[in-house]
Amino acid sequence: MPDSSPARRIKKSIRRSPGDLIFDILNYTLMAVIIALVAYPLYFIIIASFSDPMDVMAGKVWLWPAHITFEGYQRIIKDSSIWLGYRNSIFYTVAGTSISVVATLLAAYALSRKDLVGRGILMKLIIFTMIFSGGLIPRYLTVRSLGMVNTVWAMILPAAVAAYNLTIARSFFESTIPDELLDAARIDGCTNRKFFVSIVLPISSAIIAVMILFYGVSNWNEFFESLIFLDNKKLFPLQLILRSILIQSQAQMDMVSDIDSIEAAIRTAEQIKYGVIIVASLPVLVLYPALQKYFVKGVMIGSIKG
Repeated sequence: MPDSSPARRIKKSIRRSPGDLIFDILNYTLMAVIIALVAYPLYFIIIASFSDPMDVMAGKVWLWPAHITFEGYQRIIKDSSIWLGYRNSIFYTVAGTSISVVATLLAAYALSRKDLVGRGILMKLIIFTMIFSGGLIPRYLTVRSLGMVNTVWAMILPAAVAAYNLTIARSFFESTIPDELLDAARIDGCTNRKFFVSIVLPISSAIIAVMILFYGVSNWNEFFESLIFLDNKKLFPLQLILRSILIQSQAQMDMVSDIDSIEAAIRTAEQIKYGVIIVASLPVLVLYPALQKYFVKGVMIGSIKG
């Protein structure tokens, strides 16, 4: 019996022209090239991290690892500065993301309310900071005057709220929370605080996930703040330690000081470079796929009003 469904009939009635076929081929080819350009550097770092450094420097490592060795990872695991940086970065990420998400959501919801006096002026001032900043020296002087230099708070509080994230969250609340919902809650005797906690937050899981992802990745990758405000090595995040290992030969040689041969020490230090990059990027690579669907949904909803 022939298939008479409307969808099948419509699909059969549409004939693709040679131009459509050429467009699809070019489109898929271009996308494949872009994916390869983005994915290959990460793939190369992975295979180079457990390949013989001599083969890597000789250009023999392209698609597959050569002479597999895990000596670089073994020395990374044994190095105390790596684990200290991991501990500090985890603390900065968890504490900083928690404070940033709470502050951003509270401010964004307040700015989305039409009964907030002067909200237009406040939003213009916030957007102004996205275009013009006070500069590095005034920022350092401000942080120093608050007594936060060389403390963990210098990594958390100065950049607690990002203007871009605040704008996205505000647009999300404006397009998602109707005024009628607030009016109905007020009739039932609901206060502003209870309305936000009991009604707004439960239906805002998408934008909360987006804020966690944005702030989490930003806090994990942050090294410039620590480079400016921190002198105590015990407070250094992982990214600053990674930077020191990548650009300072002394930091690399400290990790291979027990090797007698200078040539062998240089080879191992070269392998440590790739291994540290993988170790530092692993948490983000694990977290991002779990929040990707919320990321796409939240950005689309938060970027379009109405």
